[in-house]
Amino acid sequence: MLEEITITKAIINRYFEKLNEHLELDAAIVGGGPAGLVCGYKLAKAGFKTAMFERKLSIGGGMWGGGMMMNEIVVQDEAKRILDEVGVACRQFEPGYYTADSVLCASTLCSEAVKAGLTIFNLVSVEDVMVREQRVTGLVINWTAVEMGGLHVDPLTIRSRYTVDATGHAAEVVRVIARKVDAELFTRTGEVVGERSLWAEVAEHHTLANTREAFPGVFTAGMCCNATFGSYRMGPVFGGMLLSGEKAAELVAERLRAQK
Repeated sequence: MLEEITITKAIINRYFEKLNEHLELDAAIVGGGPAGLVCGYKLAKAGFKTAMFERKLSIGGGMWGGGMMMNEIVVQDEAKRILDEVGVACRQFEPGYYTADSVLCASTLCSEAVKAGLTIFNLVSVEDVMVREQRVTGLVINWTAVEMGGLHVDPLTIRSRYTVDATGHAAEVVRVIARKVDAELFTRTGEVVGERSLWAEVAEHHTLANTREAFPGVFTAGMCCNATFGSYRMGPVFGGMLLSGEKAAELVAERLRAQK
């Protein structure tokens, strides 16, 4: 026999057990697009306590829609191995160009990341950061519904040794830092430089080059990299996103290992 209150208790108890276990993290990833998912997958697989905070209901960012709602994506040779690793089949279109079903990509990356040990909190927004001695030490979170409703409800906090801003074009975490912290970002202007127009070839290379520390304790991944440091967007070519997530994980893991 099913009893409704028991069902409710099960959800509440298990959720808050999960949340309580992730109030202190090795790495916090903000944004659940392809770069964030690959970053979370790699860090969790390496044994680091990692959680992702995604403001939307679904995980996967812009990957679901492919290009203009045609649910296919393109990846290049360098990034195909990441999709191979998680079991996403690719088809060669022309030499150096591979296509994959975007729904399969997004759902598989999400599944494999969670199975590797990444904990995902969806419908949770990051509205601020915690800063100690000019270094980000954690996140300030609230329900997305509170944000959407414009309600005056105080947030809660998560402590994290490192944060990865994978919020895409919006570059939300670094923009909060630029606006509220009395210190400069590691950009040429000290501010968020901003995203330029679409140029796939240059954008793909710059995405990887700009995957780096933007402020003490905060790394960029995915399209957030070019929005932060000032370069082009690339459209529905997702190789740079995957490689950026991998690189961000490697950089954070290197720091975490050095501090043990």
